[in-house]
Amino acid sequence: MTSKGGPDGGDGGQGGAIILKGNKQLWTLLHLKYRKHVIAEDGQNGASNRKSGSAGQDIILEVPLGTIARDVETGKVHFEITEEGETVVLTPGGRGGLGNAHFATPTNQTPRYAQPGEPGLEEWKILELKVLADVGLVGFPNAGKSTLLASISAAKPEIADYPFTTLVPNLGMVPYRDHRSFIMADIPGIIERAHEGKGLGHRFLRHIERNALLLFMIPCDAENIRQQYDILENELAMYNPELLDKPRLLAITKCDLADEELMRLLEPELPAGVEHLFISAVSGFNLQPLKDAIWKHLDQE
Repeated sequence: MTSKGGPDGGDGGQGGAIILKGNKQLWTLLHLKYRKHVIAEDGQNGASNRKSGSAGQDIILEVPLGTIARDVETGKVHFEITEEGETVVLTPGGRGGLGNAHFATPTNQTPRYAQPGEPGLEEWKILELKVLADVGLVGFPNAGKSTLLASISAAKPEIADYPFTTLVPNLGMVPYRDHRSFIMADIPGIIERAHEGKGLGHRFLRHIERNALLLFMIPCDAENIRQQYDILENELAMYNPELLDKPRLLAITKCDLADEELMRLLEPELPAGVEHLFISAVSGFNLQPLKDAIWKHLDQE
């Protein structure tokens, strides 16, 4: 307040916000794993001569594309970061207070009160990453997905002859011709009724949404290849019909156990209208043609 009694209290500064920013160079949220508390700076108090306080500094957390922010208590999804450089406020800063100059009236020209600022929000959020990959492997447990990823990339997924060896997605960089490459995701195996949350169903299905191309994998010794394919396709449709719009390939795996005659006999069992290859990740049979077929689809995309 001035010496003559006029109101001159400045406004308080806005509190800092917590902001998420998309960064396509990031592939995981591991850099945030041990940063459980993120506290932005308070806004500064206003001063005399109508001088406003400075705003608190925002905190910007860079996250991979495909990061989802959820409310801890309700599980509600607030938003998803999908583009490079995209910024969204996760938690806004508290509003700064109003100085007494705002409250002067013709009948009260020297108000001795001001509006205090809002306290900052304290809340818990969950950040979840849907796997972003060029190729997502779709198949039942033991279809050979981990073996394929290990054989054509530098990834080292756990491999064993029992269901659900893969519990979390594994990403592998697959080298291609002329120093090009693509990302392949080995995702927890699907089972019938996965869309209802059976087995690792929802964990599988929410990751498969973020893949450009789906590579269906069914072993050559499956009891009924067409039936397995139909089940896999149905689970995707029941979870999210838009998944059926993604381009797809079919790999008949473990063909080191099969000869040419068996492969010819299997042809009538295969679903119509889907490009397919017989492969063996163990012997390397047809792995280069498989990469060629994958690249052709990705290049079209």
